[in-house]
Amino acid sequence: MDTSIRDLCEDLGKMLVARGESLATAESCTGGLLGSWLTSIPGSSEWYLGGVVAYANRIKEDILGVPTGVINKEGAVSRPCVKAMCVGLESRFQAHLEVAISGIAGPGGGSPSKPVGTVWIGWRHQGRGSERMTVFPGNREAVRQAAARAALQGLVDVLKSAGNSPRG
Repeated sequence: MDTSIRDLCEDLGKMLVARGESLATAESCTGGLLGSWLTSIPGSSEWYLGGVVAYANRIKEDILGVPTGVINKEGAVSRPCVKAMCVGLESRFQAHLEVAISGIAGPGGGSPSKPVGTVWIGWRHQGRGSERMTVFPGNREAVRQAAARAALQGLVDVLKSAGNSPRG
């Protein structure tokens, strides 16, 4: 883990502690990479509740409550899927902040409408969510690293835009 990622993880943790809030993650194509980064920070148990590696669609449905219709109609790599993953995290973990990542890391699995590197990331804070799609360049590992980094930066950005801490 490079220094900039470590710094982002530490900043995120400090913001969550200051706000008295917690975080949960759902990862598909990143396979727990973000959770690994977060738990490498000493004291992360104070603010990181845990995560689900929902690599298979069945896990997205059974564990996170993503409706089968969402995956059948829109696909697992879609705005509705990551939105539902975040809602499922909020329901199951009762965290204040959630993030979900689902994408096509490659080298196979892409299509003209969803090429390799397509990643949807969803964030949810205090019941309000946003989602973003990005097509990351590079090989499988580059896509996974870039997706986890974008999710992490998005978590920091969500808290910064939320304004003052609920504690004061």
